[in-house]
Amino acid sequence: MVLEYTIQRSAKRRKLTITVERDRSVVVHAPEGISDEKIRQVVDSKRQWIYEKTGHPQKYRNLPHPPGKELVSGESALYLGRQYRIEVVNSGVAAVHFAQRFFIPETQEVKRTEVLREWYVGKAKEKIVPRVKGHARELGVSVAGIRIVDNRYRWGSCTMKNNVNFNWRLIKAPMFVIDYVIIHELAHLIESNHTSRFWNIVRAQAPTMEKAKAWLKENGQLLEQEI
Repeated sequence: MVLEYTIQRSAKRRKLTITVERDRSVVVHAPEGISDEKIRQVVDSKRQWIYEKTGHPQKYRNLPHPPGKELVSGESALYLGRQYRIEVVNSGVAAVHFAQRFFIPETQEVKRTEVLREWYVGKAKEKIVPRVKGHARELGVSVAGIRIVDNRYRWGSCTMKNNVNFNWRLIKAPMFVIDYVIIHELAHLIESNHTSRFWNIVRAQAPTMEKAKAWLKENGQLLEQEI
């Protein structure tokens, strides 16, 4: 069976790594000077690991609907796990306003997708960052920095320098899902690999872990829509 993958070379990279994204695409991150043949050999040696990753239940293949939609009055947008109606209004608001529905000023209608996205990012910073700090205290870990980032295929990540990053799209998910992703990344500051100890830490701090994983498997595509 032919194993398809894409190669991303970088002059700054010193080590070859392979990632399997949530859409099951395989990406090889390689130093600039490494040959295609050498990359093929490494990929072949990791074939079993790659097949296991692409078969993981949290991966999925195709979106059942187009990734994104035109925002007009009567449409809806996802926020904290619920769909809320969008209304384009010609008075009363100067920016996106949320009150059990989204009000978008008519003056911003041309760039309504962008302004709603900015609203999401702002809410992600407002709601996710404090929860990261709270969960970090409960887990007894020290976080160097917290960033809200734009990364379509990762909900969260942590670095060797104890920085944690979270996808702004998470703000569309229910809070118990957000908490699970936060705890998942913070647990990596205690146990770097997905060992039984790691999952015990996550499960103890996030009792709804399985429910959250199931929600992401079922609804992750919705979060990845442009809006």
